[in-house]
Amino acid sequence: MSVIRQEHAIDVDVSNDTLTIEFSDGRTISAPLAWYPRLAHATMEERGTWRLIGGGQGIHWPTIDEDISVANLLAGQPSAESQCSFKRWLAGRAKLSRGRKRRDAC
Repeated sequence: MSVIRQEHAIDVDVSNDTLTIEFSDGRTISAPLAWYPRLAHATMEERGTWRLIGGGQGIHWPTIDEDISVANLLAGQPSAESQCSFKRWLAGRAKLSRGRKRRDAC
């Protein structure tokens, strides 16, 4: 019986246009930030506030409620968030910055 070893993330860097993940096996991969709209619309401070989850099997950004799995990164899969969900998230951010309480429908 062979054991499948799943690599795990050990470090994360988010620039203005790229998400870069360093893995336990020494690999580093990068993905375009456009694949992750919440990260693309986040401030640099929000992008820098992340934590590894599941022993490095995922990355969580609490201030923007974003989770990205290592498996999806390695498979080259962008965010699967629906446009409706993303629009609601953006509207919520706008409300916070304006101080209004208007609900936008999708």
